[in-house]
Amino acid sequence: MSTVAVSWIGRIGETAGKVWHLLDEQGALPPARIVAQIDEPRDLVMQALGWLAREDKLHIEEGPRGKRISLKR
Repeated sequence: MSTVAVSWIGRIGETAGKVWHLLDEQGALPPARIVAQIDEPRDLVMQALGWLAREDKLHIEEGPRGKRISLKR
């Protein structure tokens, strides 16, 4: 694996930590609010959400006004 790939995976992991802490502090949020509150590019935040979802850390609820994401407890 190249150094670039390793550093990109590290950035995704660090951003996943930021997302986890945000959801831990604020509870369920729509994806757009998560992106707005994390100081990283949208694509990176979405990859971090995917990382957390793959690790089965997220609860994703579809409501009348769209999706809301929270941590599984």
